[in-house]
Amino acid sequence: MNALPETRSASDAGADDVVIPFAVIPLDVRGRVVRLGASLDVLLSNHGYPVPVARALGEAAALTALLGTSLKFEGRFQLQTRSDGVIDMLVVDFDAPDRLRAFARFNSDKLAEALAENAASPAELLGRGHLAFTIDQGPDMSRYQGVVSLSGQGLEAAAHEYFLRSEQIPTLVRLAVAEVLEPGAAAPNWRAGGLIVQFLPDSPERRRIADLDPGDAPEGAQIAAFSEDDFWAEARALAGTVEDHELVDPALSSERLLYRLFHERGVTVYEAGALRHACRCSRNGIEAMLRGFSVQERKDMVGDDGRIGVTCEFCGVPRDFDPAHFASDD
Repeated sequence: MNALPETRSASDAGADDVVIPFAVIPLDVRGRVVRLGASLDVLLSNHGYPVPVARALGEAAALTALLGTSLKFEGRFQLQTRSDGVIDMLVVDFDAPDRLRAFARFNSDKLAEALAENAASPAELLGRGHLAFTIDQGPDMSRYQGVVSLSGQGLEAAAHEYFLRSEQIPTLVRLAVAEVLEPGAAAPNWRAGGLIVQFLPDSPERRRIADLDPGDAPEGAQIAAFSEDDFWAEARALAGTVEDHELVDPALSSERLLYRLFHERGVTVYEAGALRHACRCSRNGIEAMLRGFSVQERKDMVGDDGRIGVTCEFCGVPRDFDPAHFASDD
């Protein structure tokens, strides 16, 4: 744990694929900053998504990383949307402590229409439906799911609604996705950034600040009293100044970004956690799944090349199997 310095060092370059928890103790604020670089680029490039779809999935990946890394146990956090939009499904899995995978399902014809009408922002592409957050702590624990409606407002606003209604925690979420051409690179790479700030009142540290003696104020002077709303309003205003380019800038570290936002009050950062793109699919797992189908169903899967082909929706890795391999099950 450390407080941020007041000067910028030459080595203060942005670190990718990390999440950094932080706290602004005088304001009773805690939060996390996430920066996705190579992990997101691999995740999106494997599928060759159109740019508008990639942006929406990048936002979902950043939001999932922000929320999933708050888990204090080995488990799975999943974000999933189902809607009537051009993108009718987004799924992002976070396997604690560091693994991300994701995919998007969309209608190409509807996407072309949306682009022609200049209506292809992530919020417009998602349309109306619902956003679900699922926490799975393993086979011996009950699963938890929180659901919030999507009504054309996008993931940021939906997350705000979720925390307001389900968790009743004042929360600010910011997400940004961009293709960035870094020095020396032959082509731009996908990057995403996210910031979550939450208000948790009644910290002993802030109460000590609030209870300080007014000092040299004249006798009888009215000393301004600050309510909890005042502290959250200040924290929200400071965090709200963050711009999209700051969240995806490869030359700006998360620590430096937090200093820019909260240095007047003092911000403390905690140990960073690494993130990586990793799929849990395997050849053995897919083979076991195929064995669960009937003989006729497997015959229907055989392609023109005489093989059964299966491509993972998450990582895009194709695998093929010889139907004769399952002869003993028939």
